[in-house]
Amino acid sequence: MSGPLKGIRVLDLSRVLAGPWAGQILADMGAGVIKVERPGAGDDTRGWGPPFLKDRKGIETAHAAYFLAANRGKQSIAIDITTPEGQEIVTKLARQSDIVIENFKTGKLADYGLDYQSLSRDHPGLIYCSITGFGQTGPYKDRAGYDFIIQGMGGLMSITGEPGGEPQKAGTAIADLSTGMYAVIAILGALHHRSQTGDGQFIDMALLDVQVSWLANQNMNYLVGGTVPERRGNAHPNIVPYQAFSTKDGHIIVAVGNDRQFARYAAAIGQAGLSGDPRFVANEDRVRHRDALIPVLAKAMAGKTTAGWMDILEKANIPCGPINTIAEMFDDPQVKARQLKRDLPHPVSGTLPQVVTPIKYSKTEIEYRDPPPLLGQHTDDILRSLGFMPDEIERFRRKSVIE
Repeated sequence: MSGPLKGIRVLDLSRVLAGPWAGQILADMGAGVIKVERPGAGDDTRGWGPPFLKDRKGIETAHAAYFLAANRGKQSIAIDITTPEGQEIVTKLARQSDIVIENFKTGKLADYGLDYQSLSRDHPGLIYCSITGFGQTGPYKDRAGYDFIIQGMGGLMSITGEPGGEPQKAGTAIADLSTGMYAVIAILGALHHRSQTGDGQFIDMALLDVQVSWLANQNMNYLVGGTVPERRGNAHPNIVPYQAFSTKDGHIIVAVGNDRQFARYAAAIGQAGLSGDPRFVANEDRVRHRDALIPVLAKAMAGKTTAGWMDILEKANIPCGPINTIAEMFDDPQVKARQLKRDLPHPVSGTLPQVVTPIKYSKTEIEYRDPPPLLGQHTDDILRSLGFMPDEIERFRRKSVIE
């Protein structure tokens, strides 16, 4: 079996995370992805370390773990797109591509004749996905957008962190990653549209737009309720109890989703009377009286270990779970059973651990063919496939058009 996007060609002009993340997902789904990088430094994230990959002798190399997280399954060509020759090469690549992904500042690629209008003129079926911080319109369209800034401007940090504490960003670049995912959804929709009409199109993806949309129920809490949501730490704004509790040796998450579960939970922790208290019978009552309920629950939960509570609550069919470190997460039997970590061969280290795409088809298998590429690893092969002769390739290299 082959991936569902086998035969689709992607030209990835993006760097850092949102665009490369989208390109990696498409590569895992079987698309052929060519990544264009700057000669010399390449994608910014190649230098975002430590940690850096170690070679077969255990010596640290220049391959940053950050880059290795988002560029699996791609070919790398190093081109200076500010040169006329570089622009000619990229234009030829675009003509052979179904999809272009880029995350340059608004309007920048028009300076090089590599914008949608220029490339689609002779290729009307081209799907061109532009990822920026703030989109192609609006007063901020010319600003650079970074995940951290977007988490703040998009409201996420205002609801993340302990009550009364400082606003907190998420532990990963959630605005970048979610934008990469939405970009893939948009591209797949555009591919379907093209299959029906033959027409490509321009896709305008903005990190701020995605971050705003991802606030989901918190948006509606404000729009419907009229009250600005506040930071609640690990507590849920609309469900109680739905949070982490301290135990005798750590923490446990308890996620009580309905009133029947609450009655079982109260009994399991030795507080059966709580489920008959008029303040706590229904979830809406528990939300309104959380300040009275949570201290009682917290005192009870502090009396046993996390493992002890896991055993008790699972037997009572109460949703619960530990708070794992990343090392503990990879050692979890469920994570192992789902084969979320796999090793790929790598020319420098021998093998390279990777975290797979969490999509499991029954008929079109996700493919993990190649590790993230070395900078310019496929430059000559790609140029030969475009019809450039060896003397032309050597001329490009002497002029520093390619690496």
